[in-house]
Amino acid sequence: MEDNTAISFANVGARYDKSREVLSDVSFNISNGSFYFLSGASGAGKTTLLRLIYQLHKPSRGQIKLFGHITNDMTRDDIANLRHKMAIVFQEYSLLSHMSVFDNIALPLRVRGIPEAKIKKLVSKTLEWVGLGKYADANPKSLSGGQQQRVSVARAIIIQPAILLADEPTGNLDDENASRLMELFIQMNKIFGTTIILATHSTKLMETYKFPIIHVENHKVSFLGDNKTKKEETETKKIWKGPKPQNYFSELSKQFEDIGNA
Repeated sequence: MEDNTAISFANVGARYDKSREVLSDVSFNISNGSFYFLSGASGAGKTTLLRLIYQLHKPSRGQIKLFGHITNDMTRDDIANLRHKMAIVFQEYSLLSHMSVFDNIALPLRVRGIPEAKIKKLVSKTLEWVGLGKYADANPKSLSGGQQQRVSVARAIIIQPAILLADEPTGNLDDENASRLMELFIQMNKIFGTTIILATHSTKLMETYKFPIIHVENHKVSFLGDNKTKKEETETKKIWKGPKPQNYFSELSKQFEDIGNA
């Protein structure tokens, strides 16, 4: 029987140096294609949880599995290969100011050795999808905060990750841009089947979209609202009223398949 688990934690603890554990006895399984909000007060351990998943921090105890593989004793090369299936979006964008918008988005493809002809086509289509087709040659610093965040999202989705982690991606955005960004994530989850964990402080965001919540408090992790009705699932997956994102995703998916078969 095929395992449908994307992320698995078993009695995981995490600390920095010799201080008290930030997270203690964390155990859960997250299925492929899930979408979760990650909530909790500042300093509760949300970022630590994301860092553990992305393999930026090692657990002090317990076991983490990604895609069915135990990560605890993996080599650097093994971890690098694992990260090829994942992407992370930060609140502060993390864009390279000495590169154009196009080159920022193309970077993960170039690292993978994708031919430039395919990169040009794929990046252009992705920029169009996130509504930034006119800004390919712009410097990221010349863009607004909402536009920069969409560039960072484009860079994340360009590799069609199986897991996307987002650390407060809407924290610096107004309601309109936060809503637009959420719709991009929803389309990614719905059409690519990407497993998404999105950390947020926004009660409004969580009440609007009603995805189940991973809540971090007192060094523990709990799950809220994990059993949704079909009606709630349908209501959650709203469609952004922008330039035909589903069509762009269909075309992007086909191009990703072409890249995979090259």
